Amino acid sequence: MYRLPDLPYGYDALEPHIDARTMEIHHSKHHRGYVDNLNQALEKAPELEDRKLEELLRDLTVVPDEIRTAVRNNGGGHSNHSLFWQSMSSQGGGDPEDRLAEEIDDEFGTFDSFRQRLTDAAMSRYGSGWAWLVLDNGDRAVTSTANQDSPLMEGKIPLLGIDVWEHAYYLEYQNRRADYVDAWWNVVSWSTVAERYESVRAQSKAA
Repeated sequence: MYRLPDLPYGYDALEPHIDARTMEIHHSKHHRGYVDNLNQALEKAPELEDRKLEELLRDLTVVPDEIRTAVRNNGGGHSNHSLFWQSMSSQGGGDPEDRLAEEIDDEFGTFDSFRQRLTDAAMSRYGSGWAWLVLDNGDRAVTSTANQDSPLMEGKIPLLGIDVWEHAYYLEYQNRRADYVDAWWNVVSWSTVAERYESVRAQSKAA
């Protein structure tokens, strides 16, 4: 059974960039809903009980047709949000660190160029979805996904994602997605993203 993860900070920790009420509703209502719906769906497939969520998202064909859409939507939502919360901090913002900083520069030219690429991906995602920094066959890349789809479903490894569903920003920013995206850069926890990147690199070498 999956559980709603605790936030690593208080609901008000990301103010003024993301307001406390939005964080509370986003975490305790929306994310909880994904977890509850995922668990309910998987009750119909006890043979998947020991499978990690990442494994299911990488190969949804192992999920019975009857619950595949529910697992895709709610499993993706649970996975995406779990990474999202960890990728933000009251001490966030600034530039990436360590090897990740060097490799972003190598891939995108400059950090500012990368930032614009990810911002453009977030702004051009029609309707609800996510924009991502991912590892794609070992290369750093910017992409976006619709709804609660995870990059794992495309064989990519998510390193950093921004939620551009309206529930992520509507109370504070109304329809001004651009203002929300701009504010979000001030809370990105680059130390966490760098640790995630190094962990993924280590796993790849060990495989």
